[in-house]
Amino acid sequence: MDLPPSPRVFEPAPGGGGRSFACGFCDVEEVHKISQLLLPGLAAASVDNTAGDLFRGPASVAVEVRKDLVEHLSRRSESLVAEAVMNAEEGSGGGGDGGGSGSVAEGDGAGGPAEIVSDLLEDFAASKRNLLGRISGWLMSESREDKIDDFVQEMEANGFWLADRREALAKTLLRNLDFRESFCCRMTFDTPKKLVAHENDCRFRPVRCGNNGCKATFCTLRSEKHDSLCPFKILSCEQKCQLRIPRREMDRHCITVCPMKLVNCPFYQVGCRTEAFPQCDVERHCSEFLHSHLLYVLKVTHKQEATVDELKQRVQILEKCQALSELSEALDVRSLTLVIKQLEAKMVKLEHNLDKVNQRSS
Repeated sequence: MDLPPSPRVFEPAPGGGGRSFACGFCDVEEVHKISQLLLPGLAAASVDNTAGDLFRGPASVAVEVRKDLVEHLSRRSESLVAEAVMNAEEGSGGGGDGGGSGSVAEGDGAGGPAEIVSDLLEDFAASKRNLLGRISGWLMSESREDKIDDFVQEMEANGFWLADRREALAKTLLRNLDFRESFCCRMTFDTPKKLVAHENDCRFRPVRCGNNGCKATFCTLRSEKHDSLCPFKILSCEQKCQLRIPRREMDRHCITVCPMKLVNCPFYQVGCRTEAFPQCDVERHCSEFLHSHLLYVLKVTHKQEATVDELKQRVQILEKCQALSELSEALDVRSLTLVIKQLEAKMVKLEHNLDKVNQRSS
């Protein structure tokens, strides 16, 4: 699902004539990732700046610290751009393979933009630490982390630094730090019409996931990656049953209700050692192996009361009785044992009645 187009960015055209129209699309996931770092970074700097101070708290310095933080991030991200350009020029002018190995522009050891912003935030927090924070074990204490978390929640509750403003700063930082043009589009056009045509195909155009229930937004360049991980994507059952399941429910489905999950025979505990089979085949298996299941159950219920040959005869009698369908429908030890006992009770009663008839006739 496409999102609304980005605002047009106007820039001077090359050569000083007229204006050019620049695409403003960036990787929205990376923008969000950077924006999520800003509030904790501000909280850490504010807490460290007032550590142990009885007269000031983090909230009392947050406004000024935020101003310094924005300036610090903007200045440092711009200087990194200059360093990247210089390193790239030195690398290209050095002859040889012209690779410029070791340049920030190539990302050696630099990490992605979010990682760089995280490092810049740590540097900023270090510059704001008061004397107590520098000479004590404050930086490693649990109370510091608790205070930072509490202040983040306080700022969020009070709307101190709104998400849209943080994302605007994050987008600026991302464009500054995108040395390899992996996260932002930098194409420009001489007419708005050409820009609009480009926006429909821009690889950084933001889109929403089309899977029902998923609210993720990402650029088209990351669509395949998101699709391969989206927890709401409907997939065919991994165990080849007929159902289609959301990815996030697949594991639970496969180990609980899937008719194709492998199970042991319900008579395994009394002796059936058939290899595991799909749960949907339990009824068929119990029907095919009724003879052996009857023998296993009789061995348990009669124990030392009857020999193996006697038990086999009982099995044959049970299989010939009119209640064979009841036996076949008993799909576990308990239910089959109950049916057998009921049939044996009827058989004993029938034998007793026959004995009486024989006695009278004699």
